[in-house]
Amino acid sequence: MDIATLVGMISAFGLVISAIMMGGGIGLFISIPSLMIVAGGTLGATMINYPIKDVIGAVSVAKNVFFNKKLSYNTLTSAFVEYGNKARREGILALEDDIKDGGNDFLQKGLQMAVDGLEPDAIEDIMATEIEFLKNRHNLGAEIFSTMAAFAPALGMIGTLIGLVQMLQSMDDPSSIGPAMAVALLTTFYGSVLANLVFMPMSGKLKAKSKLETMEREIIAEGIMCLANGDNPRIVEQKLMSFLPPKLRRKESK
Repeated sequence: MDIATLVGMISAFGLVISAIMMGGGIGLFISIPSLMIVAGGTLGATMINYPIKDVIGAVSVAKNVFFNKKLSYNTLTSAFVEYGNKARREGILALEDDIKDGGNDFLQKGLQMAVDGLEPDAIEDIMATEIEFLKNRHNLGAEIFSTMAAFAPALGMIGTLIGLVQMLQSMDDPSSIGPAMAVALLTTFYGSVLANLVFMPMSGKLKAKSKLETMEREIIAEGIMCLANGDNPRIVEQKLMSFLPPKLRRKESK
């Protein structure tokens, strides 16, 4: 579980709900018509903007916001130093036994290509292509949530206009003014909440996690290239550690 996401959502929604409760109760802020306009309209507009498979894919990607994938750069570096020592002692074919123990599909695929004797340029092209498509998939998920963040306030404004029209058409009936005005204001409220407390933060978190996973794969790709080129294990370690900022580099090297 991503603690930052959990604490952030509890804090954001907790403070908003607390302020609402202090002002008169949560019931005043519940409006099914307003929710239908904002939630249904946002989802519908998103499905118009993107293919249905991309929207469904973004929903499945959303779980990454709530869960952390453990990324240990130190473990990766140590593993490649060990692979390099073994390859220098016994030859690159000796790494075949380590392929299944890689624990990472991308790492296993890279080791397999190195053991199979593919040209370093071919390995580099294949791994670079996989990294690029990974970035594209992640960016699409984040982009969809950014788009939903743009649609939600717009649908809130549409709901506000609907409420105002209903209110103006029933000015001769004072009892109907209140419900129409509630729809007008609550749709804007719902749109702002969804955009600023849900969709935009989710998009930002997905982008941040995508950068971390991309860096992990870039480290793996560089390590595989070092093995394919027969680099000295100490050079391998220095190359891989160069991906990290100095502060994290010192921490990882402990």
